[in-house]
Amino acid sequence: MTALLSRYHVFVDRLARADWVLATLARLLFAAILLMYFWISGLTKLGDGPSGIFTPSTGAYVQIFPRMMEAAGFDTDQFGVFARLFVLAGTWAEFILPALIVLGLLTRLAALGMIGFVVLQSLTDLYGHNALGDPSVQGAWFDRFPDAAIMDQRALWIFLLIVLVIKGAGPLSLDRALMPRS
Repeated sequence: MTALLSRYHVFVDRLARADWVLATLARLLFAAILLMYFWISGLTKLGDGPSGIFTPSTGAYVQIFPRMMEAAGFDTDQFGVFARLFVLAGTWAEFILPALIVLGLLTRLAALGMIGFVVLQSLTDLYGHNALGDPSVQGAWFDRFPDAAIMDQRALWIFLLIVLVIKGAGPLSLDRALMPRS
């Protein structure tokens, strides 16, 4: 029994020293699961033509400010500068932050930004798109259903991003390549 426990402790010690595995897997899973989700969502917010990156579509306003759009009769001209900048920043964030995470560049900062983005996205879905009170979408923790889009899935997304905030990008990253050698 002592030999078995000794082997177990050696194995566990090796795992504890393999910090790079967790960070690398977190970025890989982010790329595999969430990268295209955010990029496709960002594409739905771009306006027409090459200048569309600076002039978000009406759909961008509907997605980000659903109740305000309805109150404004779906007329984006009624929105002020703050709302326009907020929609523009949200649109750009869906492209830039995931790309930074996948490349492993400014990973901790990008992951922190994505956490804020996911929190705002979730609040918009709950309150702006009236998902609050719909248990199949909203979900509840500690229930027997693990597939609700907001409480369950996004908690896992945020956990994945917290791993990147704490551990960084890992060895296969631009963060590591650009790090000064000591």
